[in-house]
Amino acid sequence: MRSNSRRGLQPNVLGRFDTVVMAVAGSAPAYSIAATTAVLVATVGLASPAALLYCAIPMLGIVLAYGRLGRLDPNAGAAYSWVARTLHPFLGFISGWALVISTTIFMVAGSLPAGAMTLAIFDPGLATHTSLAALVGAGWLALMVLIVLGGARLTVRAQLLLSGVEVTLLVVFLLAALLHDGTAHAFDWSWLGFSHFDGPSGFASGALIAAFYYWGWDVTSNLSEETRNSRRNSGFAALVGVGIVFLLFEAFTIATNIILTERQISAGSANVLGVLGDVIWPGVGGKFLIVAVLLSTVATLETTLIQVTRSLFAMGRDRTLPASLGKVHRTWNTPWVAITVVGCAGIGMLAAATVLGSVTEIISDAVTAISLQVSVYYGLAGLAVVVAYRKLLLRSFRTFFLAGLWPLVGAVFMFWIFFESLGELTTTAICIGIGGLAAGLVPMFWYWRKGSSYYRPATLDATRSADDDGAYADTGLTAGAGRPEEAMATDF
Repeated sequence: MRSNSRRGLQPNVLGRFDTVVMAVAGSAPAYSIAATTAVLVATVGLASPAALLYCAIPMLGIVLAYGRLGRLDPNAGAAYSWVARTLHPFLGFISGWALVISTTIFMVAGSLPAGAMTLAIFDPGLATHTSLAALVGAGWLALMVLIVLGGARLTVRAQLLLSGVEVTLLVVFLLAALLHDGTAHAFDWSWLGFSHFDGPSGFASGALIAAFYYWGWDVTSNLSEETRNSRRNSGFAALVGVGIVFLLFEAFTIATNIILTERQISAGSANVLGVLGDVIWPGVGGKFLIVAVLLSTVATLETTLIQVTRSLFAMGRDRTLPASLGKVHRTWNTPWVAITVVGCAGIGMLAAATVLGSVTEIISDAVTAISLQVSVYYGLAGLAVVVAYRKLLLRSFRTFFLAGLWPLVGAVFMFWIFFESLGELTTTAICIGIGGLAAGLVPMFWYWRKGSSYYRPATLDATRSADDDGAYADTGLTAGAGRPEEAMATDF
């Protein structure tokens, strides 16, 4: 499925700690809480903590699936490659396309809040000015494009700064929230149960939004060709990253239920953390948490650019999209054509989005559309690992549970929330979510007719695939290849 004659990505740039940082940054804890809490509360009310909890359990099954599949095939395309080699190349392409579309949409859903939060630091009144927020957001997006273009080493160093400050601020305010007397509601264990959901469809709608909270940890798999000992480190980092953001999500959602009323949450809209910060620490608390959200948003713009450009690189390399997308810069070792295309497309979509409505309306529709697409490619990856390990599932309970049952539960859950939530979504969200997936049929059939070797894949079978830490399969690049200084990971 790969061409050895073409230049590949630089191996061994990232270490284990780097990939954990990328996993946390990919899920963007502060951004997810700020941008999505109002949407989640509007959908399920006080059941917000329960939606996050019951989505986390099957989500961990998908994390396990990615870890297991990454041991067999470290690939920048991740699910795009794995699903093709286990289920069907058409489904593999749809997995890759779903990621490309969802991440491209996120260029709008991420850049707009970045612009709004930047403006809010200086004048809160400017944050609701859509055109101005889009202009500032475009500046942040352009900066992240340049950093990602500069290589994985530069990217992770920027993440260490951005995510380090962000998580520190979140932890400080969590401790402050524990000392604050809540005025909205007294804590109730029923918030973690099912009593507050409005039936199965209400639960599915809440879980679909919760899936957006967690989305992004899989960037570690897209970086696997650039990670030292990636067969182990990519999956480990994703697991640790999801665990960290789960604790942050639950803690802040419960704190929000206790401290803020539904009216305050609704009025806060995409700035719920700023409102929460003002209540916890009047005067400056809101400013500090706005800074945390801004850093989180910029950080996740960076990881999202990595995901989409590495996926496009893999698709260009396999000739399932224009081959130029698979070109790697000779100096920076990055897929510069893919990065440039995505950057231009993101800025263009950001300009177009300014005529669609307010920042809040745009983010709400984008979140649900992205969640639909994410549930598709996560669900397919959950099925793929079961097929890849099917001959080994009965050899031990550990393999049966971690490579079979739990990922399968995760896959079924992802498909269930996809179909169950359709009746609850706006027409715009459905058109963007489903229409974006349907648009992928055109390049899929075009390059299938042109005879891409991707559509004649070697089967991914755990009984026949090396599950070790040796060479990167089919790349011609062995771990540690290149000059010694190039092979050193950035862990401190």
